[in-house]
Amino acid sequence: MFDTETKCRDHLYRIKYPNGFVCPKCGATSFWWSTKHVLCCKHCHNQVALRAGTVMESSKKSLVLWYRALFLVSFQKNGISAKNLQNQLGFGSYQTAWSWLQKIRRSMRRKGREKLSGKIEVDEAYYGGKKSGKRGRGSENKKEFGIAVETEGKKIGRIRMECIDDCGAESLQSFVDATIEQNSTVITDGWKSYVWLESAPYTHMVKTKKNEEDLLPSVHLCISLFKRWMLGIQQGLVQKKHLQFYLDEFVFRFNRRKSKSRGRVFYRLLEQVVCCPATPYRELVASAAT
Repeated sequence: MFDTETKCRDHLYRIKYPNGFVCPKCGATSFWWSTKHVLCCKHCHNQVALRAGTVMESSKKSLVLWYRALFLVSFQKNGISAKNLQNQLGFGSYQTAWSWLQKIRRSMRRKGREKLSGKIEVDEAYYGGKKSGKRGRGSENKKEFGIAVETEGKKIGRIRMECIDDCGAESLQSFVDATIEQNSTVITDGWKSYVWLESAPYTHMVKTKKNEEDLLPSVHLCISLFKRWMLGIQQGLVQKKHLQFYLDEFVFRFNRRKSKSRGRVFYRLLEQVVCCPATPYRELVASAAT
């Protein structure tokens, strides 16, 4: 379906302008294609690049290659490493494959996504390499993230994962308020930083080792799956400032695990790529170095 530049360009146009082209400068709807495949407004002659405002902005690679990359990212349920993507697309540089994956990951978090509702298990977890020093809460060697998991009996629904500054009440409250609908049932362990839930617009259920053998089974399973997934695509190595984007990718994949058509996942990713502006390579490298 997307084996030529023309097919990819026509498809990208339909996704970006589902209701037809509208000039961002004058609002006119009439245009023509220039010889360089740029949309030119017939009224004010403003030129708009089809890739502008998307992950693919400023890229000199063909749309066919970008579509192939998005196909590979979508159709491999366990994800794809930068090295694998480099080999599949024939890139001469590992950095090119790495930067493409980083840009695509930044589009996997849908804007305006719905909050979780019903019964939700909430916990905090840590990610990082094995180093000496304090373990668990308060560790200086690992990055904290919050996780919320919808439970439907013994089944797991949608999940959310978010990097947090610490495991204090303020950070956890910000995570819960941004992630969970009010009047939902929030299930946590006995950590003191969840005490504020007692006076919040949620139903708070506390599980402790004294009354439950497995405190938060759904949350713990998702944490385990995430860390195992990271070992598979990154061998456990990731900069702290990039962790959120790996969390977003895992959430994107996990919440679509029951999709009967991988093609729908591919199209969903394409729609989100069009709505997400690209991050320049220098910013990716600068973030990785800090």
